[in-house]
Amino acid sequence: MTAQTQQAQQTQQAPSAAPAPASSPERSFGFRTRALHAGGTPDAQHGARAVPIYQTTSFVFDDAADAANLFALQKYGNIYSRIGNPTVAAFEERIASLEGGIGAVATASGMSAEFLTFAALAGAGDHLVASAQLYGGTITQLDVTLRRFGVETTFVPSSDPEEYRAAFRPETKALYVEVIGNPSGEIADLEGLAALAHEHGVPLVVDATLATPYLVRPLEHGADIVIHSATKFLGGHGTTLGGVVVESGRFDWGNGNFPTMTEPVDSYGGIRWWDNFGEYGFLTKLRSEQLRDIGPSLPAQSAFQLLQGVETLPQRIDAHLAGTEAVARWLEADPRISYVTWAGLESHPHHARAQKYLPLGPGSVFAFGVRPTGQFDSPEEEATAARATGEQVIANLQLASHLANIGDARTLVIHPASTTHRQLSPEQLAAGGVRADLVRISVGLEDIEDILWDLDQAITAATGEAR
Repeated sequence: MTAQTQQAQQTQQAPSAAPAPASSPERSFGFRTRALHAGGTPDAQHGARAVPIYQTTSFVFDDAADAANLFALQKYGNIYSRIGNPTVAAFEERIASLEGGIGAVATASGMSAEFLTFAALAGAGDHLVASAQLYGGTITQLDVTLRRFGVETTFVPSSDPEEYRAAFRPETKALYVEVIGNPSGEIADLEGLAALAHEHGVPLVVDATLATPYLVRPLEHGADIVIHSATKFLGGHGTTLGGVVVESGRFDWGNGNFPTMTEPVDSYGGIRWWDNFGEYGFLTKLRSEQLRDIGPSLPAQSAFQLLQGVETLPQRIDAHLAGTEAVARWLEADPRISYVTWAGLESHPHHARAQKYLPLGPGSVFAFGVRPTGQFDSPEEEATAARATGEQVIANLQLASHLANIGDARTLVIHPASTTHRQLSPEQLAAGGVRADLVRISVGLEDIEDILWDLDQAITAATGEAR
């Protein structure tokens, strides 16, 4: 090796300092990229690329002052996994990014996400306005459990924003809807409802579980708070419970309607959520009061599993939608079927609204009814026969699973009137669009030919009529 070559190699191994590169412009990453990367920076200590599972109840303080400041909300950090955990925080950050919110609070289930939100917004003597076309468990949470705590709810059996106007009272604290009604398939007019809620000085709270942020981001249409049962499509595999609440950061909590946001909080030394934390005030209250005191925290292991589901959310929803359209159109063309509630069909009364708010497609959960065979002496007799026929269709299915869930990779079916909405009165069932013969289907990712075969043979066996 010549001296010249050796010197060149040494120069390559220890180069002189290069000029600092010009700072690159900040990029706004796309949805699919954020579904993979948001909240998931590599572990600084060990370099792990996947989000680590912090399986611990609590976290070590630096010293006494550090502990005191954390408990007084004078600094951000981890105290106890009931309130916050790094794995859970990664999940919260990812969903907030996908929804376009300023932040999120994760919970143990979708029902707990709803309950914490209602508890943060309303107390004894307060009032909520809600759609009548909701999941049965949500209706009973509002109409039974919250009523016991002194919070009343008025349910509106309509999708027209003007029909909600008369339901508002001076003590109303929120308007609550599902963007896609479960199981009615009704599509909420988000912009009209947001305008109405804001006219009355209250937030629009939207359950977007059936849509996911891939299909619609309600905050972009005026909503203030979005709730998900992460158990469903976000997780996507029927293995893990979870919920999440996302806020826009745009609602004026200091408008005089929410004294719990502006008055001193005794348990935190007199701080005021709105004055001290501004746009983050509601989420800080939700975590530091409701999650702390009621305690439905999301386990770190569950947050990790949900993150795995979110990574493939766009790809899964694309496949769900393709299969759902094929199933819905196949059912609509079948003379044995009396109705199909998928808003992607041109015959659906909310088809135009679905195209506006859900241009990629109105999800993969909908309902249908099967015509009973025979002659009937009364509408009641026909309804009874229709219900029995629908139940028999479910009993005859060989591939689809009969269970109380949606958003699984597998096709799922259920008869809501006798299960998920069984606790509702006949009047509530009618207002919610839950007919006696209604069969709900959550279309999975199986080969579409197999799903259609399964439906066809089950309907044939139940009705005695071939397609």
